[in-house]
Amino acid sequence: MKCIVGLGNPGNRYRFSRHNIGFRVVEHICEKINAQQFESTEYYECSRGKIGESDILLAMPQTYMNNSGIAVRELLHNYDIAIDDVIIVYDDFQIPFGTLRIRAKGSDGGHNGMASVIYHLQSEFIPRLRVGVAGNSLPEHHTRELMADYVLSRFTTEEETYLPQLLQHSNDALTCWTQEGIARAMNVYNKRFFTLGESRDQLTKQ
Repeated sequence: MKCIVGLGNPGNRYRFSRHNIGFRVVEHICEKINAQQFESTEYYECSRGKIGESDILLAMPQTYMNNSGIAVRELLHNYDIAIDDVIIVYDDFQIPFGTLRIRAKGSDGGHNGMASVIYHLQSEFIPRLRVGVAGNSLPEHHTRELMADYVLSRFTTEEETYLPQLLQHSNDALTCWTQEGIARAMNVYNKRFFTLGESRDQLTKQ
C-alpha cells in the first residue's frame, strides 16, 4: 500500500492558508478517486481508495504542523507502511507558486512540519512533494516573523483562480509516483507549470 500524507493545521482558522496546501492536495485526490469517508483518530484523519490497481492510504495529521511527525509515525506503524511507500506533501515559500518539487530524500529545508517528520522517523530518506506557495505578495525580507505570517495567510483572489490547476498537477504527480515510481515523477513533474498573470487559455493548454 502507498501512503500520501498532506501536512497542515487542523481547524477552520487555517483551512485555506498557504500552509495547508498539503491538506488541500489530499482532499482533491480523495474527491478525484472517490475515496472512502475520512476516519478520525487521535493523531490523524485518513481515507482509503485506489489509484489504478494500487491501494492508497491518504492522511492529514491533526497534531498541528510542528508535531506532524508524531502523527506520521503512528500512521506508518498502525498500517505497517515502509518509509519508501509514503510521500509527504507540504508547502514551500522558497519556490514560486505554480511549481512542484519532488525528492526522494533531503533535509527539512526549514519547514517545521517536515523537520518533525524527519525527527520522529529518524531518517531523511523520506519521499516528499513540495508545492510552491511563493506568490507576488511574498515579503522582500524573509524574517522568521514575516514568513510565519505569510504561510499562515490565505491565497490571494488571483492565486485562488489558479489553485484548481495546481491541485490537479499535484494529483497527476502523485498518481505518477504511485504507478511509475519517484524517479519518473521527478523527471516529469519537477517544474513550474504556470506563472501568475497567464491567461485562462494558456492554463487550459498545459
